[in-house]
Amino acid sequence: NFFPLLVDFEERYYAAGKIRGSKFIKREGKPSEEAILSARVIDRTIRPLFNQKIRNDIQIVVTVLSVDDKNDPDILGLLGASVALSISNIPFNGPVAGVRVCKLGNDFIVNPSIAEREMAEFEIFVAGPENEVNMIECEAKESLEEDILKAIKIGQERINKMIIFQREIIAKIGVEKATVKLEEIDDDFKKELENLISDEKIEEAVFTKSKIARNENLDLLVKEIKEHLEEKDKEDIEQKLNLAIGWLESKLDEIVHRNILEKDRRPDGRKLDEIREIFTEVGFLPRTHGSALFIRGTTQSLAVLTLGAPGDEQLIETMEEETKKRFMLHYNFPGFSVGEIAPMRPPGRREIGHGNLAEKALRNIIPPKEEFPYTIRIVSEILSSNGSSSMASVCSACLALMDGGVPIRTSVAGISIGLILDPKDKDKKRYKLITDIQGPEDHHGDMDFKVAGSAKGITVIQLDVKTSGLTIEIIKDALEEAKKARLKILSIMEATISKPRPELSPFAPRIYKIKINPDKIRDVIGPGGKIINSIIDKTGVTIDIEDSGLIFITAPNKESADEALSWIERLTHEVQIGEEFNGKVTRVMDFGVFVEVMPGQEGLIHISEFPKTFALRLRNMIKVGDILPVKVKEIDAQGRINLKLLK
Repeated sequence: NFFPLLVDFEERYYAAGKIRGSKFIKREGKPSEEAILSARVIDRTIRPLFNQKIRNDIQIVVTVLSVDDKNDPDILGLLGASVALSISNIPFNGPVAGVRVCKLGNDFIVNPSIAEREMAEFEIFVAGPENEVNMIECEAKESLEEDILKAIKIGQERINKMIIFQREIIAKIGVEKATVKLEEIDDDFKKELENLISDEKIEEAVFTKSKIARNENLDLLVKEIKEHLEEKDKEDIEQKLNLAIGWLESKLDEIVHRNILEKDRRPDGRKLDEIREIFTEVGFLPRTHGSALFIRGTTQSLAVLTLGAPGDEQLIETMEEETKKRFMLHYNFPGFSVGEIAPMRPPGRREIGHGNLAEKALRNIIPPKEEFPYTIRIVSEILSSNGSSSMASVCSACLALMDGGVPIRTSVAGISIGLILDPKDKDKKRYKLITDIQGPEDHHGDMDFKVAGSAKGITVIQLDVKTSGLTIEIIKDALEEAKKARLKILSIMEATISKPRPELSPFAPRIYKIKINPDKIRDVIGPGGKIINSIIDKTGVTIDIEDSGLIFITAPNKESADEALSWIERLTHEVQIGEEFNGKVTRVMDFGVFVEVMPGQEGLIHISEFPKTFALRLRNMIKVGDILPVKVKEIDAQGRINLKLLK
């Protein structure tokens, strides 16, 4: 019983002139994570602008036909979706548009290139109808609220221009909107329900601190309506029950709005800016590399950290790029977290979106690979959910990183701010903001404004609304409230663990690195990988080699690492004049003896270095495999090593 809108964002490899896929499959498969996130951005922008009572299936398919590798196609995808809806006969309260704004140095750039976005302090995707914002997606490097707000204002100005452009198209080729039949409750049935279930009874049911009690109360109201219909009507009970549940939902909206607007009264009795009770614990799971439990009210996130070798990085292969990712945050939302039975299946769009949001909140505080070469994976298991589990995941993941000894720069926390608008105020000047929304406030409120960041500034923002859009004034106030709440949560988290542990978990692998001459990489690998595989097999380590000559050795213990390091050092050591070795004889020739001073490196002791009487019987006196003390006498222009025999 919901508005059935489906948005698909289809990537085509030919759009970038590339052939992707495995060796055996060369066509597009399931949507990439990037495509799913782009589809969600479009969905979140257009969904509030439909009549939510519509039950006709609506599908938007955005297909990327050509890309230039410089600009992200999601902006045009949203524009195309808006134009298509606006010129169709589908009822839609658009048009809408979106732009991306980034701050690069002191400049604010609208629709920056991919290269500019990578260098920027922050980037923000702003979308909505004329003069309003109804969708925000932002990733930042601890940016100030005032800078974010300035970028939103710049974006809104450009959005208005794009809407004027769309209206010109609509005026020329748009068609008359269809009249969609909606299932509306008639006045007599409405009055019958009002006599059965009073406002006071609904208010008493929903305004209770316990989520379980609230759900039970609402279930009893539905049961009462159903029993009444069964006694009175013998036909069309299911249809009437659906109408009655729709009426009850509308009543709940009205009652929640009225109580918060007029009395500052929230369903669970909290003050408007009050955060639910928070509990945190780290080191929750003894054998993992790091873990943390974050509980806020009845929302619970258990975050578990795993550290892996550099080679454990995820390969990202999309229409636009092929890259690797060394920090991953995955989010799981099982049915039992909301008291439902649901099959355990691969992550859906919601799980991917929430995981990506939490990942972006922490991505810019992760130490660079040069300082901390591990591949980092965090999984947030939602054990119980009652509002803003994605922001709980940010908090638990940050705690797990510190528990695992990952040297992150600072602590990050997240919070969700809700909104209650006066439905009679078209200018949206009469409203109340509510901090840390849960159940009925999320479901019956007008906004879910998620903000995460450090004490210094914002790292991520995500905005969803159930109204047409927000004014800049509402966004400004929401950012201020989010900052206050964020600082409170950070102080609670830091009382549990204030900085990363000085040592990694004893169960985490150890990574050691060595820098060699890139020309020596082939000596480490050997023909067909023979040498590197021998090192791995005999020491039990994992070896990752970069083109720069940087080698990472991931080992279960220090002894294995030392053995592998020593082996590689011998293979890649560049012999210097004056060095002394006990070398093994590899060949005896008439003109001298070849001696291996390092694995794969030979030097020649010329016959003139031997005593005359000894030299005459060289082949009889020296055998292959003999050990001779030698000193490097000379290395010629061709890199050949000449040795001197030591006494």
